[in-house]
Amino acid sequence: MSGREDRIVVGVIAGAFGVKGEIRLKSFCATPEDIATYSPLFTEQGTEYTVKITRSVKNGFAARLSGIRFKDEADALRGEKLFADRDLLPVLPDDEFYHTDLMGLEVLDTGGTLLGKVAAVQNHGAGDILEIRGAALKGSLLLPFTKDAVPTVDLSAGRIIADPPDGLMDAGKAPKGSETENT
Repeated sequence: MSGREDRIVVGVIAGAFGVKGEIRLKSFCATPEDIATYSPLFTEQGTEYTVKITRSVKNGFAARLSGIRFKDEADALRGEKLFADRDLLPVLPDDEFYHTDLMGLEVLDTGGTLLGKVAAVQNHGAGDILEIRGAALKGSLLLPFTKDAVPTVDLSAGRIIADPPDGLMDAGKAPKGSETENT
């Protein structure tokens, strides 16, 4: 059996669907219905489920999980992320990445200055955005994950080279002396 580090989040349980133990399943797969082909899926705690999609529903699928027979059991799983073994997932082209592989990578600017590390990958419908956190930043820097803004991703070196759009870094930098100034 694969270790947790060899698994990728492929979906989440959104609660019960109906009263007969079906779940509402949200798929994060490029082809949403492929989620069932990566079965068995695992929770963060390591519980294993086989998945059978029963039909499409708004924003996901109705599905059956092995061992779940009643509505209260399905409801108890609401919010559980489902992971698939990495070796069952497709190999991605050179310019595509699983979000989990980007997490924690160091982000340097084109001059080699450390900006921070990838804390999250977000997508609100207009493309992926890297959330970068670091000591030199006030809060988080939200960097569009485009070829222009992120020309290099080197997974083997554990780093990203970023070329943020003009003005983005000025907004993300902590003011000089801000930790000692009283305003």
